[in-house]
Amino acid sequence: MAQWMSPHGRSLPVVGRRTLVMGILNMTPDSFSDGGQLRDLDAVLARAEAMILAGADVLDIGGESTRPGGAPVAEADERARVLPAIEAIRRRFPAVAMSVDTFKPTVAAAAIEAGADIVNDVWGFTHGMEVATRAQAIAALGTGEVIPTCAASAMAAVVARLGCPAILMHNRPDREYRAFWPDVLNDLRLSLALAERAGVAAHQLWLDPGFGFAKSPAQNLEVIKHLERIVALGFPVLVGTSRKSTLGKVLGGAAVDDRMEGSAATAVWAIQRGAAMVRVHDVATMKRIAVVTDAIAAGEAWSEDGSQKPEVGSRKPEARSQKPEA
Repeated sequence: MAQWMSPHGRSLPVVGRRTLVMGILNMTPDSFSDGGQLRDLDAVLARAEAMILAGADVLDIGGESTRPGGAPVAEADERARVLPAIEAIRRRFPAVAMSVDTFKPTVAAAAIEAGADIVNDVWGFTHGMEVATRAQAIAALGTGEVIPTCAASAMAAVVARLGCPAILMHNRPDREYRAFWPDVLNDLRLSLALAERAGVAAHQLWLDPGFGFAKSPAQNLEVIKHLERIVALGFPVLVGTSRKSTLGKVLGGAAVDDRMEGSAATAVWAIQRGAAMVRVHDVATMKRIAVVTDAIAAGEAWSEDGSQKPEVGSRKPEARSQKPEA
């Protein structure tokens, strides 16, 4: 499996050897789970250190809540939230891998220049695309037609210029699916096509099913149940279910800080279906869950001294055709 690379020349965690863990650092006052907890850089550094010591492979720094109904954040405000945190973490922990959770190209560029390694885009390079343009671009995929120029992605262009990895999450403006799985896969194929068109190297790309985004609770559960359909597109997959509202509904109205079992169950299911990394709030607990899940997947190949590990990548099917599904 080709490995992703930091634009700064730093090593990034090896993909496919074991399940990776991404720790969430929200620099926001209104995030659904931990908004307002990190009010100064000392608190940020303490949380980052705790996550690193607990086994986080990547720290994900976000400056705008993407919860349903969240207030939009001005670009200047988002930069003011994330850039000092990224710079401080980079000074204290020079080797740690960091992603910036943003869909704004200018914020992404500034964050990478400040020391982040990865862009985590909750719109998968499609933010702001008109519905008609989106439909036209998807129809053009796999037919030999050229994707319309108006479908070009500013974020994809920034990522290509910087040479950094990008995580492309499934998202769309509404929940109006003609057919759920064909539409989800075609949306992701569009994100990949926009990346290719801009010149982003394939080995730098990840996918994310978008649990909690433009989906009903039942559809959120469906994308985890059959995550292998996204894995089959041929790219490593990140899954982020931690503490989300669907889990609260399944658990009978459980509060945000009382959804650990739901976070754990969905992570285990996703790992068994090929997820290469899980995005979590509770790093220490979820790291141990991932380690045991990987050990079960290894079976007889597991070794107590850690010399033999399950190859997550070996469970990944060959990439499917990029032709849209009917």
